[in-house]
Amino acid sequence: MEQSLSAADLVVRRFSNKDLAQIRQALIDVHADAYANAMDDEFNQHFPWFVDHWGGNPDFDCVIAYDGGEAVAFAYGAPSTAYREWWREHLDPAPEKSRTFSYSELAVRTKWRKTGTAELVTRALLDERDEDLVVLLVDTEHPRVQSMYESWGFRRVGQRQPFPDSPVYAVMLAELPLAGGVRD
Repeated sequence: MEQSLSAADLVVRRFSNKDLAQIRQALIDVHADAYANAMDDEFNQHFPWFVDHWGGNPDFDCVIAYDGGEAVAFAYGAPSTAYREWWREHLDPAPEKSRTFSYSELAVRTKWRKTGTAELVTRALLDERDEDLVVLLVDTEHPRVQSMYESWGFRRVGQRQPFPDSPVYAVMLAELPLAGGVRD
């Protein structure tokens, strides 16, 4: 009988862009597992480029959840450039407090899904941020993922396709700190 998995058993560690060389392969491995059924999609194959792009930002912020020595989930992003926030084209007028964190990636190994791990790494990343808002993009073909973010306080404010080969994404925005806490 397989032991039940719980996010409460994981250790979460925080990393910056200075740690990219140390964590790069773990991010790629977790992503490959999380997207195993979609790795034939050319856009998903670009993930190492995104890791290098985001990780090269001096303000890159990343958390990784570990089960022993194995990375099982991660979340990362960086502060948005003022007036280039993903939500800006969808909200007029802009929120009064508009310093924004761009939440770029969340990935959870398939065996760790539905254990609270996604919320654990999301809150570990965002609870330490001092921006006013957090913005993320979620594939419009994944309404359950969008619902998950809505349950954490995000709201859809628009949609965009940032690259010609990328999916169309819902632009989702929340105020920081996120409401509530990690559910059991």
